[in-house]
Amino acid sequence: MPTRPLRPARLALAGALVVVPLSACSFSSDNVSCSGSQCTVKLEGNGASANILGNEIGFAGTKDGRAGLSLGDASVTCAQGESVSLGPLSLTCTTVTADSVELTASAG
Repeated sequence: MPTRPLRPARLALAGALVVVPLSACSFSSDNVSCSGSQCTVKLEGNGASANILGNEIGFAGTKDGRAGLSLGDASVTCAQGESVSLGPLSLTCTTVTADSVELTASAG
């Protein structure tokens, strides 16, 4: 029984099926980098925001070493090294400066 070579369309579809799930696992933009269900983000300047795991997180500046963060109507503050919950996200503020915050976010 002769074998038929795979058609280019089948090869392209197979390649797309392999690439799509891998690209959904991690991404990076100017201030957000995600891998799996965890993201790191740096927000600089009062009013900065970023979309993290489908949630728009806003930065309300810092006061007394605590960063102000918001998601919709909810808001929290966190100090460097502190973990807090904000909506569906668990956040850890890794670095807090006078005008920025770096944090790690995960779902749940």
